[in-house]
Amino acid sequence: MATKPQSVASTQTPTELMLENPSMLKQPRAVWAVFFACIIAFMGLGLVDPILPAIASQLHASQSQVSLLFTSYNAVMAVAMLITGMISSRLGIKWTLVSGIVIIAVFSALGGLSSGIWTLIGLRGGWGLGNALFVATALAAIVSLSKSGTAKAIILYEAAIGLGISVGPLLGGWLGAMSWRGPFLGVAALMVVAFFGLFFLMPKTENQNVEQAKTSLLDPFRVLKYRSLLVFGIAAALYNFGFFTLLAYAPFVMGLDEHGLGFVFLGWGILLATTSVFMAPKLQEWFGTLKSMCTMLILFALVLLAMGIWTSTQWVVITCVIVAGALLGNNNTLITTAVMNSAPVERSTASAAYSFLRFIGGAIAPYFAGKMAEIFNPSVPFIVGAGFVLLSVLFIWFNSRHISHVDDVKSGH
Repeated sequence: MATKPQSVASTQTPTELMLENPSMLKQPRAVWAVFFACIIAFMGLGLVDPILPAIASQLHASQSQVSLLFTSYNAVMAVAMLITGMISSRLGIKWTLVSGIVIIAVFSALGGLSSGIWTLIGLRGGWGLGNALFVATALAAIVSLSKSGTAKAIILYEAAIGLGISVGPLLGGWLGAMSWRGPFLGVAALMVVAFFGLFFLMPKTENQNVEQAKTSLLDPFRVLKYRSLLVFGIAAALYNFGFFTLLAYAPFVMGLDEHGLGFVFLGWGILLATTSVFMAPKLQEWFGTLKSMCTMLILFALVLLAMGIWTSTQWVVITCVIVAGALLGNNNTLITTAVMNSAPVERSTASAAYSFLRFIGGAIAPYFAGKMAEIFNPSVPFIVGAGFVLLSVLFIWFNSRHISHVDDVKSGH
């Protein structure tokens, strides 16, 4: 019988983790510094969403051109993920995080001062570089520095993402109602706050203990030899096609102003945050990671399909966007946990390889969605997005024998 890959995560059940670690809130201050910075960083994603139609109108750009703000961001982030391990192993976790935040602040500020759509698209790419350094390193930092085990550390990371994504649109809608430049300049200001939080709260001594061996540029490619990691990465790329279709294209069909879009994505983000923290661990414990993940993906595909069928019915699209938040929150935690359990490699390297693959889907989808709407009709992007999400379920199912061990992590060594 073949030997199952050794997991990089804790082999305890969620119940055992709860008993041994009574509170996920008992963390070193370094974890809370990264947690706070994650909230600020992911506010940036939601801040931009409510102003997409305003940017299109004021910069005289088409929907597909505006969607390139997500494409350039995700494309640069995907490629940059390959170098995050190499950089963090030389600079250390703390200085890699700080570098990412500085880059985000500079490029978002320049974006707020720009005057053309193509300049803005290019600057968003620079923003993506900063986010790549921050995102891949933040997950590794929280997991490595946490005292409550991998499972709870991932939940904490997803909670930070959810809080940032949920608060971001509300702030973006408020700032965007004054000017489309407001959210870009707002991100820059928030990044300054995050910079000081990390600089002063995250001790360098703890940072030095996190990453010992220096990694090379080829390491993320080498770890993809583990079929399980490759499967989850490709599945995430397909799933992200639907995710970013909703995120980048839905604002154009809801017929709402900046405030309205801000409130819709606030509801979306609140459900994403709460389910990622409270519901996903329960689903994992009751039904297993893979079954829960596939169920969430199928339901998300059905939501996208409903948006494609009733695109012209405003309340249906708004309801579907908000409901999708719950499905995406669950799935994000489930698939992140699965990746961390999938192969016996460094967490930061696994995260970089996986993120490279998933953000490729996030890069293609926004422009593809806008272009399909221009060529065909507003319903097509949602229907195609649903097809890609269903394809990710089929891909997981066909490769189930390579990834089934992620559920066995709970039951023993």
